[in-house]
Amino acid sequence: KSLKLLASVRSAGRKIKFRGESLEVEELIPSSFKGVDLAFFSAGGGRSKEYALKAVESGALVIDNSSAFRMDEEVPLVVPEINPEQAFRHQGLIANPNCSTIQMVVALNPIHRAANIRRVVVSTYQAVSGAGASAMEELKQQLRAWARNEPMEQEVFPAQIAFNLLPHIDVFMENGYTREEMKMVEETRKIMNAPEMRISATCVRVPVLRAHSEAVWVETEKGLSETEARCLFEEAPGIVVRDDRSDGGYPTPWDVAETQETYVGRIRKDLSHPSGLTFWVVADQLYKGAALNAIQIAEVLRQGEQESMTSKNGE
Repeated sequence: KSLKLLASVRSAGRKIKFRGESLEVEELIPSSFKGVDLAFFSAGGGRSKEYALKAVESGALVIDNSSAFRMDEEVPLVVPEINPEQAFRHQGLIANPNCSTIQMVVALNPIHRAANIRRVVVSTYQAVSGAGASAMEELKQQLRAWARNEPMEQEVFPAQIAFNLLPHIDVFMENGYTREEMKMVEETRKIMNAPEMRISATCVRVPVLRAHSEAVWVETEKGLSETEARCLFEEAPGIVVRDDRSDGGYPTPWDVAETQETYVGRIRKDLSHPSGLTFWVVADQLYKGAALNAIQIAEVLRQGEQESMTSKNGE
């Protein structure tokens, strides 16, 4: 067993430490996947479109973090807490959902299974790390400039991000929504196998370094009490409930950063709708929203293979 790191020629030769070992990044070329069993793609949709199918043709199973194949009907879109069985219908390629979608559907799933969600309205508060390392550095530089009473420079974001909110993530679509917002709509329906679910999203970039937060409102077919909803969240895999009605008794991005779970708090009945429920969801989008979910998909497949082998040996 071995680990190979692949990237563009610009990053080739870079050394990365893993489990005490220094690994050198190799240049990504069409023949890079010879002898590779499992390939994680996290280099953007363009690279995935160019190389993912080449990797599959070479015999690798590809788990892709980009949006390139998510809405392809032939490609499973998997969140292991929700639809692990979909991973086994892969044809060499499995898509990892959008980070904001993942944490929301993890929270929606127990409610949907118990009470059938009809409608979802979500507002997201997304950390700058979702836009990459350069975005994090831009926020830090703007904060330093403010502290020194110097002009703030901006390159990554369309407006100043320090001390500001930007209701604009990804490009605007013809319907007035952004691509990020439409990802949440379309991916949620696919993951939850709920094509008729009505969903509206507003995605906002906030001056936080890490971990995305979401205010979620749902309308259910069957009414749920606060207590019932809280119990469903507490029993659901991957969820930690932090819902004390006191100062600090709720999840925040600062507390959740570098953790693996999806945190739910501020659980309450909606005052404007008899079947409405409102809650607050926070997760580290670099862990559960990306890398961790991809690893969990691989673990689901490995466990399935082991169970299959055990079953055959027992026959």
